[in-house]
Amino acid sequence: MEAVSSKIVNILVNGNNYEVTVASNDTLLTVLRDKLGLTGTKFGCGNGECGACTVLIDGEAVNSCLVLALNCEGKEIQTIEGLASSNGDLHPIQQAFVDNFAIQCGFCTPGIIMSTKSLLEKNQNPTEYEIREAVNGNICRCTGYENIVKAVSAAAETLRGK
Repeated sequence: MEAVSSKIVNILVNGNNYEVTVASNDTLLTVLRDKLGLTGTKFGCGNGECGACTVLIDGEAVNSCLVLALNCEGKEIQTIEGLASSNGDLHPIQQAFVDNFAIQCGFCTPGIIMSTKSLLEKNQNPTEYEIREAVNGNICRCTGYENIVKAVSAAAETLRGK
């Protein structure tokens, strides 16, 4: 078996700089959860099918289970932990999910919220179709998506009002 090499990587996560030693085969997901303790990003399928591990890299929603940590050098990463304000107030997207009962078991919620954030940063007035397309890569087994779509619409309305 071939030895796995390691390297120090500097990454910016939720506005904080980290210097992390990563193996050449470490994914961003494992670094976030196991090395940085940011467990809001969930491990679901491990092959990019479920969206539970969705984070933003330079504003784009990506499945962190598919991204090698070595490729994150100099990138800006945002996880669900980076959304709430420093005083604990929920981000408008998070609040909209609570207010619209778009959370049941909650396992998929961080990934869907991060996909929503990526959408709303690009499109402040998405149609229902555009919302459904944006969360298409996120599997939810509980809600049936109706309340998720309502929550995203409500979040967009709130963010437009600011």
